[in-house]
Amino acid sequence: MRSIILISITRLMMPMLLMVSLFLLLRGHDAPGGGFIGGLMASAAFCLYGLAFGFQKIKSVLHTDPRVILGLGLLTSLCSGFLGYLMHKPFLTALWFDEGFFNGVINLHVGSPLLFDIGVYLVVVGVVTGIVIAHAED
Repeated sequence: MRSIILISITRLMMPMLLMVSLFLLLRGHDAPGGGFIGGLMASAAFCLYGLAFGFQKIKSVLHTDPRVILGLGLLTSLCSGFLGYLMHKPFLTALWFDEGFFNGVINLHVGSPLLFDIGVYLVVVGVVTGIVIAHAED
């Protein structure tokens, strides 16, 4: 029997936890935060969802198996390392894109470390949710 209070709170908290998770991810390459802590926050949101609705429902929210997310994260992190290599620089060299849009109103500062952080984020989400689902099945 599931608690109606837990279900109601989960429906309210899950979007907020995922937004904080993305904030931590995007903030991380310039300040404290990043892919690891953002991935842990997203995993906590999925674990809360599993407690409220059942752990097998996590796969339906993710739309795939956590192992696929893990593999995609590893591939993303690896690709970020090869960007420097393709520019004839050492592996995992940070490359930055600084561009102003709308006459300098919006300044975009994005680089390969953000791509690496996205890969770490996906790896952490895949590993933690996979472990939680595996333990819940036992």
